[in-house]
Amino acid sequence: MFVRRTVVFTLVAVGLALALVSAQSASDVRINGTRLNDHLAALAQYGPTPDGGTNRPAYSDEDLRARQFVMGLMRDARLEVSIDAAGNIIGRRSGSQPSLAPLMIGSHIDSVPNGGRYDGQVGSLAAIEVAQTLAERGIALRHPLEVVIFQNEEGGTVGSTAIAHGLSDADLRVVTSSGKTVRDGIRFLGGDPDKPAGVLRKKGDVAGYVELHIEQGGVLDAQGLDIGVVEGIVGVYRWDVTVQGAANHAGTTPMNGRHDALLAAARYIDAVNHVVTSVPGRQVGTVGKIQALPGAYNVIPGKVTASLDLRDLDAAKVQAVFGQIEAEVRQIETATGTTFHFEPINKSEPALADATIRETIDRSAKLLGLKTLTLPSGAGHDAQEMAALCPMGMIFIPSRGGISHSPREFSTPGSITNGGNVLLRTLLALDRQ
Repeated sequence: MFVRRTVVFTLVAVGLALALVSAQSASDVRINGTRLNDHLAALAQYGPTPDGGTNRPAYSDEDLRARQFVMGLMRDARLEVSIDAAGNIIGRRSGSQPSLAPLMIGSHIDSVPNGGRYDGQVGSLAAIEVAQTLAERGIALRHPLEVVIFQNEEGGTVGSTAIAHGLSDADLRVVTSSGKTVRDGIRFLGGDPDKPAGVLRKKGDVAGYVELHIEQGGVLDAQGLDIGVVEGIVGVYRWDVTVQGAANHAGTTPMNGRHDALLAAARYIDAVNHVVTSVPGRQVGTVGKIQALPGAYNVIPGKVTASLDLRDLDAAKVQAVFGQIEAEVRQIETATGTTFHFEPINKSEPALADATIRETIDRSAKLLGLKTLTLPSGAGHDAQEMAALCPMGMIFIPSRGGISHSPREFSTPGSITNGGNVLLRTLLALDRQ
């Protein structure tokens, strides 16, 4: 009996010791930053531009070849790789408790025309690097892990929308910059747009989603900070704006007898800036396009088409700002003898990051000795769609000068490595919760 108890106690002690070693190993683990940056440089060779950028729109030949390269990296990371019916690339790693919902990390690799080498690509390859690091170090997660490369983020977060909301027939008929419809593009990538039900997931199917991304703004770079903890992705609200005046002869119509639509539009643009900047907060407003008709030297503009783009984390704040803009416009109408019409054309609701994931990201970064800042994302991401499905978080790294969607887009190798390590630490912490 004494010998049996001794053996049992010895086995328990050995088990506890191994668990302690495993925990210490996980707490000290780092990604291979050199390898991650080398992989990014290799990925940039699919659709390179002469000025150092990337031209890899979704559903293009360059996109397809880049996806094949990335799937090879995922297999090297010992992930089970598949393409779902929506054309998303899924790399799966089993967990020690397979009944748990998977934790998901990833991003996208498609680019805007003549874009940069980092937008989406950093998060995608860092997610693969995290998986490879776990495999090499023999670190087992409780949850299954899914590394996801979403298809066609730049054309409207198509892949993540398919998972979180589903794609409608209208969505599938949209013609993309590649010249293909979304339906044909999905087939081109190896998916099956006729089987959308197999892609759509419900709440509870995913335990959480974390995405690493360049900031696409200049805050972190300007303040010399290492990591941005994203508090949420702003809602984007857009209107087409029509200003109706009266076209007339530029030489014979006195100044006090005109109904100049362009003059009214100019005052409207100034009013948007005035209203948006007069309200406390971080909301932004933009008039990004304008056209005067008939567009002749000797004709007073009788009609102007313009736009309005308002963004904030608070939907109620956006509506309040829009109400103030409308009030200013009524005064412009009276002063200029014109009429304005606002036609809503697009709306995406704000997506707040999960508080627990935010805290985990911040703590993980600080344990690595990195300086953090909590800030909103003014651009849309796949994480915005995933927030409707599961707890979501985002990690930002600095982008030099805040430049994005441009060949001049740049994040340093050190920043990219920092981001990958924070992603790894965050994943390990979330897996233990």
